[in-house]
Amino acid sequence: MNFYTLDTKISDVINDPVFKNYGKFMFPLNRYFYSGETLKDLNLAWYSNIDPHKTVEIVNYFKTKAQNGERIFFDIYSKEEKEADPEKENTGLFFFKGKDGAPFAICNAGGGFAYVGAIHDSFPHALELSKKGYNAFALIYRPDAQSACEDLARAITFIFNNKEKFRVSTSCYSLWGGSAGARIAAWLGSYGPYPFGGENLPRPGVVIMQYTGLTEYTKEDPPTFACVGENDGIANWLVMQRRLEALNRLDIDTQFRHYKGLRHGFGLGTNTVAENWLNEAVAFWETQQKKKPIR
Repeated sequence: MNFYTLDTKISDVINDPVFKNYGKFMFPLNRYFYSGETLKDLNLAWYSNIDPHKTVEIVNYFKTKAQNGERIFFDIYSKEEKEADPEKENTGLFFFKGKDGAPFAICNAGGGFAYVGAIHDSFPHALELSKKGYNAFALIYRPDAQSACEDLARAITFIFNNKEKFRVSTSCYSLWGGSAGARIAAWLGSYGPYPFGGENLPRPGVVIMQYTGLTEYTKEDPPTFACVGENDGIANWLVMQRRLEALNRLDIDTQFRHYKGLRHGFGLGTNTVAENWLNEAVAFWETQQKKKPIR
């Protein structure tokens, strides 16, 4: 059912009572980082190719689930933890249910460690993954690098500890991210949740990265898929290519895609030369799943 349209005001979505206290997390918390009053006119700092029809689809998905009494947002910190550190109030996981027993993915939006651009850079990915049967989460994190890694470590721990409730497999889980979110995913891929305050859990089976110029890596990095536009003025595609070539030299599986003409932050790449990238990333993940033991 379409509760919202292209002409719906963003503020009407945020303040819809059905979302209780988490509607605010669907869009950047700081109004400075987005413009536009309606879903049709939404623009985000540093992002391109925002698809307003996908924005409408996402918020209608959320409303339909919430109206049906399905829980779509989960706190990752306790009340006591948030009282001790009020910045943890602005965190949580949106859940996009796939098939019972399917592996899970956590999608991490970018935003330059200044805000979380989930409406374009993680919600669309999570929704498409759920359509393919995967259980997908989108993380709302504190937008500084260290805190973001801690929040992702906590999210992984939270999902592992609640795998029966979510009805997910923890085998060969994947971390996805764009821009700053890709750095978070890569860092947790390199080191796992434990160094960032999570439990001593397995590292992800794969990391899926979009448009970030991260250069560091370890010999323990998981298989990695990466994609970027050649006209990206923030993340140079050659820097990304060199990192994956270095992983290849360590016999770590990689796949790299670079797209002529695309700028930074193209998201799903709908109606662009990159529009098939998510399908390729899923195929890469599925190849790795066949190599991993079932937990």
